[in-house]
Amino acid sequence: MTAQATLEPNRLKDRAGKYLTFVLGDEYYGLEIQKVREIVAMMHITPVPRTQPFIRGVINLRGHAIPVMDLRLKLGLPPVEPTAMTCIVIVAVRDDNVGMIVDRVCDVTDISARDIDGVPSFGTQVDSSVLLGIGKTGGRVTILLDMGMVISNNEIESLKARNS
Repeated sequence: MTAQATLEPNRLKDRAGKYLTFVLGDEYYGLEIQKVREIVAMMHITPVPRTQPFIRGVINLRGHAIPVMDLRLKLGLPPVEPTAMTCIVIVAVRDDNVGMIVDRVCDVTDISARDIDGVPSFGTQVDSSVLLGIGKTGGRVTILLDMGMVISNNEIESLKARNS
């Protein structure tokens, strides 16, 4: 067990709960379910000029412009063509809604504190700040993401400015 994981028993207990699980490539990821607003089928995304490469643009969701990011690109994974299973997960980040393109949504999983490990130390070359922990359920590892860290305050402000 890493030093970081041994220092976090109370924080790991706080992370127990329901997670929306989804797939990027061959890996499983999870988001705290209370951050998820809805899941929508892939739809037309209007590009926004001069944004980061992982920002695909905006969608019109019931009259609201929602910024959409490609979570694969944001996490440093290679891009892929959308499939019939590709969808957009709308999540609450601070006081805003943001769409994230994922390869496939799996299910809502209840992960207990005993099934969540702290974030392993990857050294200084890897930014693990986007991780809440590592969940172990159903014989598989699920990478639990901290959406507040995946999308920075500056990125949110930049998207809001471009969408107003």
